[in-house]
Amino acid sequence: MALDTVALTPLRRAFGWLKQIALFMLFAIVITGVMDIWRGKDIPRDNLPDIKGMTLAGTDIDIDALSQDQAVLVYFWGTWCPVCNFVSPAVDTMASMYPVVTVAMNSGPDDKMVKYLQHKGYEFETINDSNNDIARDWSVQLTPTLMVFKDGELKHYTTGFTSLPGMWWRMLLS
Repeated sequence: MALDTVALTPLRRAFGWLKQIALFMLFAIVITGVMDIWRGKDIPRDNLPDIKGMTLAGTDIDIDALSQDQAVLVYFWGTWCPVCNFVSPAVDTMASMYPVVTVAMNSGPDDKMVKYLQHKGYEFETINDSNNDIARDWSVQLTPTLMVFKDGELKHYTTGFTSLPGMWWRMLLS
């Protein structure tokens, strides 16, 4: 009998750790959800302004038209943003699976942006919002900010650090 009790102890311990991890994950999801709602209170929900522009590659972008067939991830970021350094690689990965348009806020002239993107190896479509006109229209004040559009409607909005699985889930739920 003593051997059975000893064998169960590591199993119980592992189950206890799994339960703690699950509770922590649930707590983190609830907290980040509440924070997203609070931080997104200034983002317009009705009569949305257009996100149109020309990418650094010379492609005309219209998010409303692009989002009619599938969900589109829109990423507001800046070269000066320390958190964006962690989020941008995940956005670049998403760009290989889904339509992604990024809006570089206040990040300098086009030629410097092109060099920056090449240096980092990012291949996502980028609109250079050097005067913050698009960001101002959308009341975006925090970077990074991610939005998911489907059928011309804003489906999801989040600011701050967002993981690749978080982006992926938002796209799937749209």
